[in-house]
Amino acid sequence: MGTENPNLPNYPFRQPASPLAALQSATPFLSSAPMVSSEGLAFRPPPHASPQFRSPPFSSGHLVGSEAPAFRPLQPGRPNELVRPPPPQSHGPSTMGFQNFRNPAFSSIGQAVPPLHAGQQVPNCPPPTGPSARPVTLPPVSVISQHKAPSVPQGFPTEISKNEQINSNIPPPQPFSSSRPFVQPSPPPTGPSYAAARVTFQPPFPVYTNAQPNSVPQAPPIDSSSFPLQQGGYAPAAPPSPFLAQQRSYVPGPPITTPSGLYPGSQIQHQGIAPPTATSHGLAEDFSSLSLGSGPGSFDVGLDAEALPRPLDGDVEPKSFVEMYPMNCNCKFLRLTTSGIPNSQSLASRWHLPLGAVVCPLAEVPSEEEVPIVNFATTGIIRCKRCRTYVNPYVTFTDNGRKWRCNMCSLPNDVPGDYFAHLDASGRRVDMDQRPELLKGNIEFIAPAEYMVRPPMPPSYYFLIDVSISAAKSGMLEVTAQTIKSCLNCLPGYPRTQIGFITYDSTIHFYNLKSSLMQPQMMVVSDLDDIFVPLPDDLLVNLSESRNVVEAFLDSLPSMFQDNMNVESAFGPALRAAFTVMSKLGGKLLIFQTTLPSLGAGRLRLRGDDIRVYGTDKEHALRVPEDPFYKQMAADLTKYQIAVNIYAFSDKYTDIASLGTLAKYTGGQVYYYPSFQSSMHKDKFKHELTRDLTRKTAWEAVMRIRCSKGVRFTSYHGNFMLRSTDLLALPAVDCDKAYAAQLSLEETLLTSQTVYFQLALLYTSSSGERRIRVHTAAAPVVADLGEMYRLADTGAIMSLFSRLAIEKSLSNKLEDARNAVQHRIVKALREYRNLYAVQHRLSGRMIYPESLKCLPLYGLALCKSIPLRGGYADAQLDERCAAGYTMMALPVKKLLKLLYPNLVRVDDSLVQTDEADIIKNRLPLTVESLDTRGLYIFDDGFRFVIWFGRSISSDICRNLLGEDFSGEYSKVRLSPRDNAMSRKLLKILQKFRESDPSYFQLCHLVRQGEQPREGFFLLSNLVDDPNCGATSYVNWILQIHRQVQQNA
Repeated sequence: MGTENPNLPNYPFRQPASPLAALQSATPFLSSAPMVSSEGLAFRPPPHASPQFRSPPFSSGHLVGSEAPAFRPLQPGRPNELVRPPPPQSHGPSTMGFQNFRNPAFSSIGQAVPPLHAGQQVPNCPPPTGPSARPVTLPPVSVISQHKAPSVPQGFPTEISKNEQINSNIPPPQPFSSSRPFVQPSPPPTGPSYAAARVTFQPPFPVYTNAQPNSVPQAPPIDSSSFPLQQGGYAPAAPPSPFLAQQRSYVPGPPITTPSGLYPGSQIQHQGIAPPTATSHGLAEDFSSLSLGSGPGSFDVGLDAEALPRPLDGDVEPKSFVEMYPMNCNCKFLRLTTSGIPNSQSLASRWHLPLGAVVCPLAEVPSEEEVPIVNFATTGIIRCKRCRTYVNPYVTFTDNGRKWRCNMCSLPNDVPGDYFAHLDASGRRVDMDQRPELLKGNIEFIAPAEYMVRPPMPPSYYFLIDVSISAAKSGMLEVTAQTIKSCLNCLPGYPRTQIGFITYDSTIHFYNLKSSLMQPQMMVVSDLDDIFVPLPDDLLVNLSESRNVVEAFLDSLPSMFQDNMNVESAFGPALRAAFTVMSKLGGKLLIFQTTLPSLGAGRLRLRGDDIRVYGTDKEHALRVPEDPFYKQMAADLTKYQIAVNIYAFSDKYTDIASLGTLAKYTGGQVYYYPSFQSSMHKDKFKHELTRDLTRKTAWEAVMRIRCSKGVRFTSYHGNFMLRSTDLLALPAVDCDKAYAAQLSLEETLLTSQTVYFQLALLYTSSSGERRIRVHTAAAPVVADLGEMYRLADTGAIMSLFSRLAIEKSLSNKLEDARNAVQHRIVKALREYRNLYAVQHRLSGRMIYPESLKCLPLYGLALCKSIPLRGGYADAQLDERCAAGYTMMALPVKKLLKLLYPNLVRVDDSLVQTDEADIIKNRLPLTVESLDTRGLYIFDDGFRFVIWFGRSISSDICRNLLGEDFSGEYSKVRLSPRDNAMSRKLLKILQKFRESDPSYFQLCHLVRQGEQPREGFFLLSNLVDDPNCGATSYVNWILQIHRQVQQNA
């Protein structure tokens, strides 16, 4: 996230350092991943054909139980012995459920079995009488998988060590009829509907496998008229048959031929994670436990990766919630993880996903949905006397309008005389249409004097700037001074705005900005142990009065320290000095830090470079503050209404884990620019600092979420200080901050039919008004777990999931945090499976609720995200901590885009004349989506990666990059050029940036095959492929499915 350095010394990824390495001898999974396409076959060459294997291609011991496959590879010396597969089991038609299944016209059976281990004997079964060229036609039977999966530990499937290589003499697997064992390979069918079979290699970064250019294989059309869409299931491809996919099964499409210009999977090899030796035997093992094909009666070993669900439409906001309760607040302000609230504690215990809400009180909404402002003036704000709920659309008026009943606690309250209105025949107030607080779930009240502890504070900005040698040499000082000066006219609160500056290296520099001065006066304090303020006033001044002095200071700041050779940083004493100056008013403290604090209080030491700590119980200590000084300072800053934003620039370790604590507990955020150079990163830094200074901000705020009797919020997650059990202290809030909370039931059984939630934010506006923003929502109480799943919101679940996982990584190993995510997903899908698997006769399928179809993929993306991925070699410690602080504050939409970014192809749009909305053509995040003749944009909300295929037209490259198109792309910049293609590409990028202005995406140009740049910026971020020490999407689904089946 942010701006990374692709030339990291610890690249490429080193597998042994990963904490996942411990799993390689513990998991019974195959150490090789299955092929990610419909070319999964039922044949695996016998072990003796691969002499380079030092051990059987399994991670550990035998597969036991009924899940053990029925075909075993032959021992050396018995190459032609065949094993007859077991007969299928026949089941009668189901009498339960709400779907009708038809018996197939035939049943095709094909299974593969594991290799023999020491002590095992080959079953003495007679071979078939002869090879069969076509599927054997059998009487109509219904074959349903009754396998029970073996016990599987939590964690990712392990990979084979890189010392085990694939024998190039092994013949490529060939397609066979699924109804016969292997006797003689027949040539594969040719034509546009089939892809050449191949041995699948999996290097550390996925290679470019066969794919149709500019297209994605699609599943064949399914007539679902006979099958209502109730829940989903992953199913492999089926041979042509009259049986339809059911229960939202994903039926694979036909393979696609390899176009010219794409290189096969074995063409590129990288070092790092070793390529798994996936062969069709192990593939059959994995896939046979996954499903029995597209319908009962068909058995096909294969899984089309393209058919798996992906969030290519981005964040989909819940619609049913709005339809049920149209007076609810906009879901941008408040989203529940499920809109169905459980009616009992026992039902809630079966909901294994997070139960709670994600709130963003100042979220940006379209102008037509602006929050109305209400001023009750002399009436006073209407609130419940008991629970202090604000009047809202869900209160009811009784006694001819003289009383109103609270929707939270049901207490009747008197209506003030100035607020009285008669009721019509339907019990509705006659002035309802003139009362926005009774019509809308979003409202803002002007608070009277009793809501003020002190007079409203003016917006105050204090800048704490590191001026050591690295700050001057990198250009940070110059960009900072220029950006602040350009924003002076746009700072909120004019003419009340206050501003001030402190600079520091090994000493502290204060600046007298009194309006009567022509130039600012610098005062230097060198005693770091006893910091004092040299002036009582004029260090924080009114901007409108001292504008000339402030501008003179900003103009002289870069030249003032351009020859500074001081490498020390007295950050702690400077922070105390800034706190002393700001404590009278409060405000926002912006810190610009380029080196590790080395002098005075809060000095830090180098840590995190000891690889031996990773994977141990001491690992988490690297991600928490080392010195309690920072948390204590954060508590003091919050008490005096001071919010802190951190801008970190160093190319060396600066201990973001400690510095970020200041932002975490004061409601601020962390901006991280590793290896900052103004020539490269100026635009990003300038944009994000400008937005920080000019966006709408709520000052000296507190927030509370109330809910109906019987439920309550028990824990809160985000950047804030918890002042009491349910009151969040937020010195500054803006539209880019979100907070999550977990919900629990206080009563054993809820008797009400509806639960209400009300978020109240009391704050001071930049104009000096004390206001209360109120968001109210209602949700139904349900007694059915299936209804909870139907009303689930994947976006809110993942937002809460992410915060919980990141917090867990601060007290546990990264591996434990990743396993916790997987474990909860498995438990949730197992619980759902128990609801429907029996009545729908889908014991062999993976089924899921439609509302959570992308939850497994988002879970995998979270495990591969920078805060949680891999181990020591997969992310620098500062980068990991900065990403964690950022994700803790992101709203739902931005977080989901970061987890599963956009990948779009743009070369066709540059050539065409019409204006196409290319964002609608998002592609799966897999290397198979990349055509060597294409141009692609990867956008995660924090950066653009523009990928140039090796065979792309030279005209496109020349038009976009000029004559530098053939040089090294790390030295090439994307700049405006006088041609239509360049203008169109820049317009596309600008459109992407305008859709989410909270961060600025810098462009990183990448040419196919240019390593390590391509791997760092793009290939390691393709979630669907195996990378970062983690598995692929298909393997992840297989693993989750096996664990779901354990106790299903």
